[in-house]
Amino acid sequence: MKNIVAGHIAASTAEFVELALGTPVELWLGVEGESEMERAARMDAARDILADNPDFPDRVSQVAAEAIEAFAPELFNVVSLPRPVGRRLPSRKAAA
Repeated sequence: MKNIVAGHIAASTAEFVELALGTPVELWLGVEGESEMERAARMDAARDILADNPDFPDRVSQVAAEAIEAFAPELFNVVSLPRPVGRRLPSRKAAA
């Protein structure tokens, strides 16, 4: 199966994410062993990208949700937890 994003074929998962987001993942997550100067430069670039693209966090959320849905849909299985027995919530009347 080919992973095509914006007309490009992604050769790896990392490349797929980079194509979907339009930026390398390392820009946001950093790289092991980076210096303080490299980190500061990376953070400056990230701030510039966020300032120029206010919808970027929404795009990231969408890509993450689509990846979860495709590769780990069980993470979206939400069940209600039973209420603890014998434990009462405070009355709303008492709060008023």
